Amino acid sequence: MSDAISNELRDHLAKLIDENEVILFMKGTPEGPACGFSARSVAVLNSLGKRYAAVDILPDPRIREELTAISEWPTIPQLFVDGELIGGCDIMMEMYETGELAETLGVEQPTGDQDDPAQAQATPQSQGLQLENNLE
Repeated sequence: MSDAISNELRDHLAKLIDENEVILFMKGTPEGPACGFSARSVAVLNSLGKRYAAVDILPDPRIREELTAISEWPTIPQLFVDGELIGGCDIMMEMYETGELAETLGVEQPTGDQDDPAQAQATPQSQGLQLENNLE
């Protein structure tokens, strides 16, 4: 990949991170996660009821490469809140369990039978906003 294309893509990803209060880079979409870690991440976010943007990294391998260069985090999914990397699925789950994720997102921690939100399925009514991948 040429440096110009790499820089353009990295700039675009950085802009997405900056412009979206909550953004999840994942495998698949909120309605159709393509791996278990992405499915668990979507379920956690959906259980908290916070709107978030989502970007499917699978259509273009350059997205993952450039995202990793930005975040210095090697795995997917990656959650960013207010432009800051929160982490991947395991960190999201730990933060959910302690209530820290709800606090970071500025929402109430669910109570009751939602002890394991990852058991919930992502539904078409999910809070995720799928961003078009117009990167060439």
